[in-house]
Amino acid sequence: MAWNPDTYNKFKSERFLPFYDLLGLVELKSGISALDLGCGTGELTRKLSDALPHSKILGIDASAEMLQDSKAFANDKLHFEQRSIEAQLESRATFDLIFSNAAIQWVQNHQELLPKIIAAINPGGQLAIQIPDQQNNLTNQILNQLADEAPFKTELLNWKRHSPVLNIDAYSKLLFENGSQSMTVFEKVYPLHLKDAEALFDWVSGTALLPYLERLPQDLKPQFINTFKKRLHLEFPVTPVFYPFRRILFEAKF
Repeated sequence: MAWNPDTYNKFKSERFLPFYDLLGLVELKSGISALDLGCGTGELTRKLSDALPHSKILGIDASAEMLQDSKAFANDKLHFEQRSIEAQLESRATFDLIFSNAAIQWVQNHQELLPKIIAAINPGGQLAIQIPDQQNNLTNQILNQLADEAPFKTELLNWKRHSPVLNIDAYSKLLFENGSQSMTVFEKVYPLHLKDAEALFDWVSGTALLPYLERLPQDLKPQFINTFKKRLHLEFPVTPVFYPFRRILFEAKF
């Protein structure tokens, strides 16, 4: 999937807020090893690194486009590698802290994924993850409704994005079953205050819209985009737009 860092960073301040909440759940230790799964441009990984003195941090991401910007944030204790989350876990490398901010929602089957992540944490280590609650976010629901309609359904071969994101009860259970000594799990609404429905489209275009456009033929992409915009205008006719963006955050110690 081709990511565009400029589009993604258009709402940088809004995207940073959950990161800071997640960082607040991390036990900040000195001299540890840490892994950032899905580091993106690396800007937030650098903030994580700066909060962990004398520590070695690895940021991995599958997107070469996003990692182009990471060069500016690398230093002697922070480096980046292009690798998928699945490939990283297959490496069997272990860390004192595994951190992931808005990334594992792109990996399927969290019932199997989370135990694999936990297995890569050293004894006494910590896990900290933040993900959008895709099941309950309206823009995701609208995209899936469109994918079920003609002519998109045929061209998508009946595909639509089934989010792997679980509810907070399921994550709590997985953490307990995989040896957590303590945990914090909650859902939080991050209110987006946007100029209008077009601005909401811009927000979604940098993330959730991408897999749909990737699968559509070139001649249908404009129609899908325009139809999606019309639905957003119907759902959010008033300006400015208030959008309650739901996110799940959890940490656990092992």
